[in-house]
Amino acid sequence: MTAMNHNILAYFIYGLVTSYIIISVGRFCHRNGRVFILRLFQGNASLADTTNNLLLVAYCLFNIGYAIIQFSFWQPVANMNVLLYSIAEKTGLLVLILAVTHYFNIALIYWLSKRFIHAHIQTKTP
Repeated sequence: MTAMNHNILAYFIYGLVTSYIIISVGRFCHRNGRVFILRLFQGNASLADTTNNLLLVAYCLFNIGYAIIQFSFWQPVANMNVLLYSIAEKTGLLVLILAVTHYFNIALIYWLSKRFIHAHIQTKTP
């Protein structure tokens, strides 16, 4: 195989792997994160679902954009060892970014819920 064929194979495998990861993690977080957003909005299901859907769209756009940008930084792949290393490196970086983004969102939801609850308590006390 030539270097160009190795690159094309690497792009194809990377595209499949990252698509699977992005879709799987997105579905998981969308499905299981609803309860936290619903709590944040005090049971307002319509607002919680809309926010949850917007978060999913933003998540997909951010991660698909990142995955596509990685193609421009790809070095020529000369053999199968470099192919596997390249895919592992780029996929690992994507998973790391997903984890950091997820923890940031958890912290943000926690902070917003504390702020919202604190503001709600202040408005109820005379």
